[in-house]
Amino acid sequence: MIDTLCRLLDAGVTQFHVVKECEAMLQDHGYMELDMGERWELTAGGRYYVKPYSSMMVAFAAGEMPEYGRLNIGLAHTDFPMLKIKTQPDMNRSGYQTLNVEPYGGLIKETWFDRPLGIAGKVMAQTTDPFRPKTYLYDSERAMCIVPSLAPHLRKDAPGEKMNVQKELIPVYGLDGQKVKDKDILQYVADDLGLLKNDILDYDLYLYNMDGMEIVGADKDMIASPRLDNVTSVSALVDTMCRETNGNNTNVIALFDNEEIGSRSKQGADSVLLSEIIKRIMAGLDIEAGAGRRLMRDAFMLSLDVAHATHPNYSEKSDPTNQIVMGRGVALKSSASQRYVSDSEASAVIMALSRNQEIKIQRQVNRSGMAGGQTLGPIASSYLPVRAVDMGIPILAMHSAVELGSAEDYAQLEKICGAVFEM
Repeated sequence: MIDTLCRLLDAGVTQFHVVKECEAMLQDHGYMELDMGERWELTAGGRYYVKPYSSMMVAFAAGEMPEYGRLNIGLAHTDFPMLKIKTQPDMNRSGYQTLNVEPYGGLIKETWFDRPLGIAGKVMAQTTDPFRPKTYLYDSERAMCIVPSLAPHLRKDAPGEKMNVQKELIPVYGLDGQKVKDKDILQYVADDLGLLKNDILDYDLYLYNMDGMEIVGADKDMIASPRLDNVTSVSALVDTMCRETNGNNTNVIALFDNEEIGSRSKQGADSVLLSEIIKRIMAGLDIEAGAGRRLMRDAFMLSLDVAHATHPNYSEKSDPTNQIVMGRGVALKSSASQRYVSDSEASAVIMALSRNQEIKIQRQVNRSGMAGGQTLGPIASSYLPVRAVDMGIPILAMHSAVELGSAEDYAQLEKICGAVFEM
């Protein structure tokens, strides 16, 4: 449903907030939280989730008779390009209070100028136990910063000159910075959270674009919003898991962090975490070894991430015979270099389901000589060697502060998730 997507785009201003909102939706549909440090006693037909870390989660719905069903796995990532606030970020420059920031992920830097930017993320506060600091989620819920661009009258740079990120992508958050010395940005955060500034031990705080989702186009058929990459995929998976019937299939979704910077982290896909959780699910359901081997043999995995739609002004950037267009369905991605995990055997499953249930599917292959990005699929399948495909809705302006997609494509993405999971 588009309502779930709207909710996640609005509330999911950082990866931590995406997970928090997904957790609330899953709880509303009967999912119970598990502890990674405890023994799992699972029941057939049960619904569970686990949050090993605050920016990622795994949820699963056990089949009524899981040993006779199929294991289905869905992957997506919770993070997106932003500007991250550095430690000791305050800088007083020429009478302004400014912040020292660094890009997170491959954002289109120019699109972050002259936009209202909020501050959000995770703050760690002191407790009596040094090994268990308290976590606070923070969202300013108001525009705190702006990165002002330089007027063309003052710019004498050569066309195409590379941006000096440390100099030019610095946000302003206050005036009279030379005089104000008793309140820095961390004091504002502490005040909003009701903490003493000295209680804050560390933080992961980001600047996010406060622009809201807009329905655009003469026929109101396009979505313009921050964070379409990859909240659209997260939303489709969570919405599918919230449907009312489990059947015999055991369905698992893993929402990872850090895809935008390579996935190589404890909360990223390039770890043994998901494979270990799958083993614990089978053990908790008392699935005997033979049935477990059959489940892994027949398992199917969806790796969901947005795709590059053919750009009307740069169509030469797309493959000449595999151009995908917004509004014509989900992109099924393949790559000879296995930057996408899809192969003919797994892709055939998607094509058969799409024909049987009249789901719109487009085929994407990168133009030769253009590597494109890598997704979660090839990484996760190296730890879970099962049939898998890479898919996602096509968008324009990927990694911009505002991206452009299609409501129809999102509806088709939900349909194919439901067809695979049979929920």
